Amino acid sequence: MEAREFPESAEFSGAPGTVGASAEITEIDPTKIAARSPWQLFWRRFREDKLAMASLVFLTLLVIVAIAAPLVVKIVGAPGPDAEDQNALNSTFATATGPSSAHIFGVDGLGRDVFSRVVYGARVSLIVAFVATFLATLFGVVAGLLAGYFRGWTDTIISRLVDVLLAIPYLMLAIGLAAACTFSSGSSGTSSGCLGGLIKPGLSVVIFVISVTSWTYIARIVRGQTLSLREKEFIEAARASGAGHARIVFRELLPNLTAPIIVYASILVPQVILYEAALSFLGVGVVDQPSWGQMISDATPDFSTYWWYMLFPGLALLFTVLAFNLVGDAMQDALNPRAKKT
Repeated sequence: MEAREFPESAEFSGAPGTVGASAEITEIDPTKIAARSPWQLFWRRFREDKLAMASLVFLTLLVIVAIAAPLVVKIVGAPGPDAEDQNALNSTFATATGPSSAHIFGVDGLGRDVFSRVVYGARVSLIVAFVATFLATLFGVVAGLLAGYFRGWTDTIISRLVDVLLAIPYLMLAIGLAAACTFSSGSSGTSSGCLGGLIKPGLSVVIFVISVTSWTYIARIVRGQTLSLREKEFIEAARASGAGHARIVFRELLPNLTAPIIVYASILVPQVILYEAALSFLGVGVVDQPSWGQMISDATPDFSTYWWYMLFPGLALLFTVLAFNLVGDAMQDALNPRAKKT
């Protein structure tokens, strides 16, 4: 039988699937096929969400404004957040005045510039959000890995501790811890904080309280994922090769838990911001520097008259939490495209 040679391009005519359809055979250069890493695929999926990209830009600008708060306030020409300008108050009744050319967001009842306090309040919210989320995630990941990998009595102790904490109302527990670490006691009238003075009243108390009460959910998530992964073939292969517990946990299990950890941490950030605002609103949070929750609390009695004092910190809190939620949802869809709703 003679071997037939086909040219690189040939013309056919007829129905599809039979000899006859017009087609052109071309060669594909394998060197032009670029492989993408998982993070490149993640970024490609993430940037398809235009709303999430806009939220990311907003959060980036917010971080820059918070870091450069003194410079931003100086450029606008506003006074410091704690500067009381009696001349800015109503000349007749000495009450707060609304937005003006000198104070674009108005002033509060003490003559403090609302714009300056909103900008400095962003610092508090972002510091608490990132630090408390990092600590809560760290505690939860370590606890979940230990419980899921070693099982037995280690799993029992950690799981029962999580159950106890979940049975306690978070806000009530946070109020109690914050009050115990913040309020003054004794004849001196000062508070030494918690843990022998390690946790001082103010920002550190809020971070400590939120971290202690926010690690339980991620611990459960990581524990469940670890229980599933520890039975996989690659873990058995690592054990067979003589790998120790530390290597298996940190070199084999942890990298495979990166996606759920990132997703949960991104969802936890806006919850922490609202948590801090709630504590400050109730008077047991940040009291030694401007905070959005504290400003809203101060404006509550006179909201009908001095609306600007609650409006601007409220909008800042709303847009920040909304932006973090949108970014978190987009990250979840990008890391798990199969779960994305169509």
